[in-house]
Amino acid sequence: MGKLKIGIIGCGGIANQKHFPALKNNSDLNEIVAFCDIIEERAKKAAEEFGALGARVYKDYRELLADPEVEVVHICTPNVSHSEIAIAAFEAKKHVYCEKPMSHSTLEAEKMVAAWKKSGMQFTVGYQNRFRPEVQNLHAACEKGELGEIYYGKAHAVRRRGVPTWGVFMDKEQQGGGPLIDIGTHALDITLWCMNNYEVDSISGSVFYKLGRLKQATEGNLFGHWNPETYEVEDSAMGFIKMKNGALIQLEASWALNILESREASTTLCGTAAGAEIHSGMSYSQNELIYNRGRNDQLMEEKLSSIGGVAYFGGGGGEEGSIDCRQWLEAVQKGTKPLVKPEEALVVTKILDGIYRAAKENTELKFR
Repeated sequence: MGKLKIGIIGCGGIANQKHFPALKNNSDLNEIVAFCDIIEERAKKAAEEFGALGARVYKDYRELLADPEVEVVHICTPNVSHSEIAIAAFEAKKHVYCEKPMSHSTLEAEKMVAAWKKSGMQFTVGYQNRFRPEVQNLHAACEKGELGEIYYGKAHAVRRRGVPTWGVFMDKEQQGGGPLIDIGTHALDITLWCMNNYEVDSISGSVFYKLGRLKQATEGNLFGHWNPETYEVEDSAMGFIKMKNGALIQLEASWALNILESREASTTLCGTAAGAEIHSGMSYSQNELIYNRGRNDQLMEEKLSSIGGVAYFGGGGGEEGSIDCRQWLEAVQKGTKPLVKPEEALVVTKILDGIYRAAKENTELKFR
């Protein structure tokens, strides 16, 4: 089979930071033949740097979807546009890789899944953190039952001051929310995937609009001062997810919070046989996985070895975005299922949407 022909819709930050490099690292499987952005110069620049010979540039995504050469579409646009573009892509018989989250709302995400099932095409969502070595190790341990029954988990997505000051991150109309939907989505995906529990009973939570609108709170922000007058989304949010089997997941997400520890794309799992914690984020110089259990009448902790492989021989497969990209392209070529399944990503969106709704209505929402 020849190289897959890729079309990129949205040539902004996430496309340049993740998608273009990952696709370039897997150039034996693909070539980017079409670029689309509402800012045409941005699409032209991307085409010059990453495009195949003769790559086309579009301002309207519908024109890209009408391009008969394009087989696979990567959607790298603001959250609220994911559904509209993905549905149109499925109707045009394109395979779709959509950036996380699947959508900003349950209704729109359900429309995407329905369109995917009707199309017969491949579909995945960008939860590349599953491919980090410590996450893979923890997932394998959970699959083997090494933690026993996992009845409590915490999904950590906490920054002390890490408010993104570019693009539309603070625009509620474009994004649908702030840190909960932006980085909380990764921590929740890791936690649900390792627990292999997607059966939700009820959701409650609180959403806070505190620091984002305070000028003094911008001090020390990793990405420079933000404008409190244009900060429309929450600065932190907390959720409680009760599962049908009695398990509980606590989700914490913030871009700005007066707290000492910053943990992002991390999880804590508590089982009947053992527990495990992934530490990742600004408070840690490197990612780590720590198992804890009782053994020989004492409490024990076990960590992954820091000893790596030999350069260019064996071991890992590169950065997680590139590994994610490769397994996606191979799934499309071989007709196999990608690791991140649409049904799982749909549950993530439904939970995030549920936390926003539960907080707004000050109630506990029963899942459906």
